Amino acid sequence: MNRLEHAISPYLRSHADNPVDWFAWGPEAFAEAERRDVPVLVSIGYSTCHWCHVMARESFSDPTLAAELNSRFVAIKVDREEHPEVDSVYLAAAGAFTQGLGWPLNVFVTPQGRAFFAATYSPPVPIQGHPSFIQVLDAVDDAWRSRRDQVDLTAAAISDALTQAAPATSHGAIPADAEARLDAAVRELEGYEDTEFGGFGGAPKFPVAPVLSLLLRRRSPLAPRTLLAMSRSPLRDEIEGGFFRYSVNRDWSDPHYERMLYDNALLLDAYARLASSRDVSDAEAIEARTTTEGIASFLTTVLQQPEGGFGSAQDSESTLAGSRNEGGYYALDAAARAAETPPAVDAKILTGWNGFAIAALSRAGFALDRRDWIAAAARAADFLLESHVAADGTLVRASIGSRRSDAAATLEDYGAFAGGLLALAAVSGRVEYAVRARRFVDAVLDAGFTAPGGRDAVLAAQNIASVADTSEGAYPSGVSAVCDAAVTLFDLTGEARYRDVASGVIGGVASEAFVRPIGYGATLELVHRLIDPIVQLVVVTSTTDAEASANLVDAARSNPTSTTVIVTESEARAWTDAGFELLEGRTTLSGHGAAYLCTDFVCRLPVVDAGELEFALRSV
Repeated sequence: MNRLEHAISPYLRSHADNPVDWFAWGPEAFAEAERRDVPVLVSIGYSTCHWCHVMARESFSDPTLAAELNSRFVAIKVDREEHPEVDSVYLAAAGAFTQGLGWPLNVFVTPQGRAFFAATYSPPVPIQGHPSFIQVLDAVDDAWRSRRDQVDLTAAAISDALTQAAPATSHGAIPADAEARLDAAVRELEGYEDTEFGGFGGAPKFPVAPVLSLLLRRRSPLAPRTLLAMSRSPLRDEIEGGFFRYSVNRDWSDPHYERMLYDNALLLDAYARLASSRDVSDAEAIEARTTTEGIASFLTTVLQQPEGGFGSAQDSESTLAGSRNEGGYYALDAAARAAETPPAVDAKILTGWNGFAIAALSRAGFALDRRDWIAAAARAADFLLESHVAADGTLVRASIGSRRSDAAATLEDYGAFAGGLLALAAVSGRVEYAVRARRFVDAVLDAGFTAPGGRDAVLAAQNIASVADTSEGAYPSGVSAVCDAAVTLFDLTGEARYRDVASGVIGGVASEAFVRPIGYGATLELVHRLIDPIVQLVVVTSTTDAEASANLVDAARSNPTSTTVIVTESEARAWTDAGFELLEGRTTLSGHGAAYLCTDFVCRLPVVDAGELEFALRSV
């Protein structure tokens, strides 16, 4: 039976024609395993995963192997991007069996969902001590049939360990010596620098965008060194723009060629900040701007879908000369590429990742005066507000075309989308985006800092504990994303509850973040925001003095770390009426545009001259 051909996930649909009798994630598969008294294979991957493709071709497309799998197991295929909670739970369980975690992730579980064995990629034949996939199946089947008591004990022990490791979101105080500890964290990160090729550590080498954002915020020279090294490396596609996911080698060569939405959104933000920074030379700023433009072009011309949202990623593989090839497309020059079909885009639209893109395009569009980027961000935001908000106000995790996934939305979705809406509101002047963002953050706070729609229904029914992972590798955690949006709401409204919640939650994570800064870039950047004075800037433009108003806006672009809002006088009144205190009383002056520069809601006298504003910004 083909159960995957109409799946939301392109990854699942790519397995629809396998001889494996796949189920999609849901209670039906576990009920079937209970009926047959067989174990369940939960096979987790994503559409741009190279080794997932390899295993699909070598093993899941083999009729003989599939027959063995079908006769002795129930098989479930899961898209980790659509179901991140399922992925995190079974990834944590897999840590008991293998240290080399990654995807494809193949977890063997009881009909009650308890994991008792796991592996990643398994070759079709034994290689250098690694068993073949059929050997793995034989061993698991033998254990299930002849050592069931041991299997049950292992599954129970892992389940208990996950339950004990899954506390509710903890709260604490930001330590009094946080500034000194941030300095120490930056020094530690500087110690990780590859001084020959740039980046952090040896191989494989990842961009680690949250850490780069922290270093930019702290004005560490390591930030421009790393970003410029990456822009000059094979990790970046010079022709179409955008960055690949990671490189196998220390010198950034031999990339894994998938281009992810989250990487490129966060790197767009970083390079735009570098391009408008006073800490680099004019030549370096131009180089950063060129890189920024390439990333934005990739997002808007390759990943953005006709309905407005952004697809999740572009694949690493394409067909060249009739054969599947990883990376071959990217070795071609522009003319040769034009004659080839490019790697496929996973058109699945994820709310949280789209939030990162909306925020980045909004801020980069403002910093570099690219209104087309802001318009692209607005198209995505409008699509999500129309199509990814359920009737009860909860968010939808994923969609493709006109179809919506039933996967549970996560903290990441609420926090990142709210952050994107706030960034878009600030540069567009449209308060309705900020109002919707506040509604999403309020919903999280009202739900006790959990995703309002509840957790994954299957895991909840099986009483399998969720894994609250606050660490950040490629992109901010859901906890950080919500807290970041909450801090921005405080900056705009003055409502202490937003800052208090963010401070308490981040305080609960800070002790671990200070110890391991490479995995907590976004958390540590929030610590910086929470202990640093708040710089706020409101520019009220005037249509009667358009040129002077434009000059004020241009001056405002030079301070990317402040909370900056650009509005007309009527928009400022709308923000005030909606409860955003920062905008109260902000008007033009005698028909001239005016800029209001504030620190912790204490504002200087407004200025109408761009030169005065530039001078004032240099002093904060």
